[in-house]
Amino acid sequence: MKERIIVAVDAMGGDHAPSAEVEGAVAAARQWGISIVLVGQVARIEEELKKHSTEGLDLTVRHASEVVGMHDSASDAVRKKKDSSIRVAFNLVKNGEAHAVVSAGNSGATMAAGMFVLKRIWGIDRPAIATILPNLKSETLVLDVGGNVDCKPFHLAQFALMGEVYARHVLGKPKPRVGLLSNGSEESKGNELTREAHQLLKGSLPNYIGYVEGRDIYNGSTDVVVCDGFVGNVVLKVSEGLAEALATMLRQEFGGRLLSKLGYLLARPAFAAFRKKVDYAEYGGAPLLGIEGTGMICHGGSNSRAIMNAIRMAHDYVTKRVNDQLVAQLQHNTGSLLAPSAPGSSGGPGPV
Repeated sequence: MKERIIVAVDAMGGDHAPSAEVEGAVAAARQWGISIVLVGQVARIEEELKKHSTEGLDLTVRHASEVVGMHDSASDAVRKKKDSSIRVAFNLVKNGEAHAVVSAGNSGATMAAGMFVLKRIWGIDRPAIATILPNLKSETLVLDVGGNVDCKPFHLAQFALMGEVYARHVLGKPKPRVGLLSNGSEESKGNELTREAHQLLKGSLPNYIGYVEGRDIYNGSTDVVVCDGFVGNVVLKVSEGLAEALATMLRQEFGGRLLSKLGYLLARPAFAAFRKKVDYAEYGGAPLLGIEGTGMICHGGSNSRAIMNAIRMAHDYVTKRVNDQLVAQLQHNTGSLLAPSAPGSSGGPGPV
């Protein structure tokens, strides 16, 4: 019998909540038969549900009286707003009432709630936010993209391990190539952080290919790119801004002269395919790797399609037992990538 996977959706997070969350949840339940719990203020959620046909769909609502705002600090959101939609959603997973969480709300609060409620996987010091960016051949997984702005070398090594497992079991890459983002491919490049992480990875990860540059994210030469959260967030925001700017410039060029308009009519299918490839909504959410459970962090401006795809990604993550694969990988690791406080590791300060 097929296992019933339940996804808890933070219906109050994001710029368009709860409208986008409800519409995306209804679409995911209808298209893939996924069981979903919408978490948040019941009256507002039910008002949105009235706009959709939900007959036969496995959709329920769980009340949460508080909402975490985009400007709330992560620690305050977790410790002071105990009945917030994001914390209640993670509590559902902790209590076995759901298997995964999807949120387009405050990403720092989502990460903090995941760590506080579900804890970290044994051997992982800091969870990482991973995102998928399109490349010339398929896609590239980049992590961390904002969860950890200050990292130590073994943090980057752990990100690499988690990214490799995710790329293999979710993205379907049998031997994903893992690269460390630097300012050049030569071993003499980088800074103290990347040079030390490079030495760790050389002896610990078979698919590690060394330093990669920013352009390698998009040319298809690597499958997983590792960096600290400060650099990764800049990469992500530049990529989003560039995609939007290119789309706008193309529209402006096509909207000018008559010949340009005729050219647009001929190129419209290619233009539509380009927009779809660079649209973050197609990739849904960014998995929060390293927690004892499943969490998907969505863009704050996510529309219903992005929410729908994030729910599907969360469902796939659970179905493919990514956390089990990661734990198995850690158990076979020599110990050089484990958190310093983990049993069998080399010692040192405990998890931050």
